[in-house]
Amino acid sequence: MTFAATILTLYPEMFPGPLGVSLAGRALREGKWSLATTQIRDFAVDRHRTVDDTPAGGGAGMVLRADVLAAAIDSVSDDVPVLAMSPRGRPLAQARVRELAAGPGVAIMCGRFEGFDERIFEGRNVEPVSIGDYILSGGEMGAFVLLDACIRLLPGVMGAASSGDDESFESGLLEYPHYTRPVEWEGRTIPEVLRSGNHAAVAAWRKTRAETDTRLRRPDLWERHIGARARPPSGARQPSEDDKT
Repeated sequence: MTFAATILTLYPEMFPGPLGVSLAGRALREGKWSLATTQIRDFAVDRHRTVDDTPAGGGAGMVLRADVLAAAIDSVSDDVPVLAMSPRGRPLAQARVRELAAGPGVAIMCGRFEGFDERIFEGRNVEPVSIGDYILSGGEMGAFVLLDACIRLLPGVMGAASSGDDESFESGLLEYPHYTRPVEWEGRTIPEVLRSGNHAAVAAWRKTRAETDTRLRRPDLWERHIGARARPPSGARQPSEDDKT
């Protein structure tokens, strides 16, 4: 089954953009995923093809109209989840990426101006998604990020099935650091353990570095990781008072 991506945007000419090269581009040409764009402006209801209006209650900027957005969404297959790139959305995480990549595809709505009329999230099943705590000119860049994260997980895109298993966030931790030849560069040497040929020692070093770097650089991830390790497995028996005696 081909992973089908549909982009709802005011700038369809931006696509495929970076998704047309490298792994994603090759997979697109090989038919491992498909890409379609929908021009939101085509669903405007007036002769000026207006898609936005001034914010209710006053303020700067313009807001994308719910009626126009709804018509655009309704034109998309209801077999795929509809996502809206928005700084008000839940942060995109690798677990959600894996869920999306395992499905039939996605429809991604790209905002502009001040964003979406909030009623679109009440009137349609739309999931707001954020790629970080910063502001972009539009949701298209976020759509590139989300799709690239999904496409690389599709069968056959990365080659070996295990290619992505050791990467950052797959285990809830940052990935361990990498090195390659030359052994010495500007007085800096590859750690000896990585040159030892001792696979158990290498694995232990990588695990320790992943934990240490996550704890120092991303304490938020570290806290979640520790919390996950502390939780008993699903279905495990909880300790009783008799266990404590």
